[in-house]
Amino acid sequence: MINVFIVDDHQLVIEGIMSFLQKEKDIKVAGYATTAMACLDFFKTNSADVILMDINLPDMNGMDLCKLIKTNYAGIAVIALSTLNQGSYITQIIENGASGYLLKNADKEEIIEAIVTVENGKPYFSFEAGKIYKATTEKRIGLPVLSKREKEILKLIAEGLTNIEISKQLFISIDTVDTHRKNLYTKLNVKNTALLIRQAIENNYL
Repeated sequence: MINVFIVDDHQLVIEGIMSFLQKEKDIKVAGYATTAMACLDFFKTNSADVILMDINLPDMNGMDLCKLIKTNYAGIAVIALSTLNQGSYITQIIENGASGYLLKNADKEEIIEAIVTVENGKPYFSFEAGKIYKATTEKRIGLPVLSKREKEILKLIAEGLTNIEISKQLFISIDTVDTHRKNLYTKLNVKNTALLIRQAIENNYL
């Protein structure tokens, strides 16, 4: 028996998925949540084998929720279920531990297939999401690898923070921030912040 938990902020989506999963003899719906916090509260005292997770949630994005789930409950497989088909979303949630990615136009047979596949320890992508993920991954081969700190600083630069603001937020010196910024310019072969952000977006660093 595969226990499935559903996270989506649209009640109609939840009810639709539950209606056909409940007819499957080898699948049980363990519960559902319409917010990330409700999901996290559920898993404090309950468990499931697979989570079907929307990326757009009212209180936290699905990428961050997936990372929290996999950090605290590594044995649970997460399948993203979304209308978003951009490579950056797909690669980020996979990097955060998701086992699969389904677009919301998937039919019930595909959703069931995905659940069974990830429960067996294998990844599953809907056809379109799989093509996008493959293309995005191939594009990133050969790109410079950024350190965790460089990624943090790049994200804050993209949010418009100055070196002083970044240094205060990360509790590091302004000189350290400036060094990381210069390293980012070098790695991405750019000369200013605007080009840095553009390159970061185009190559899915953001």
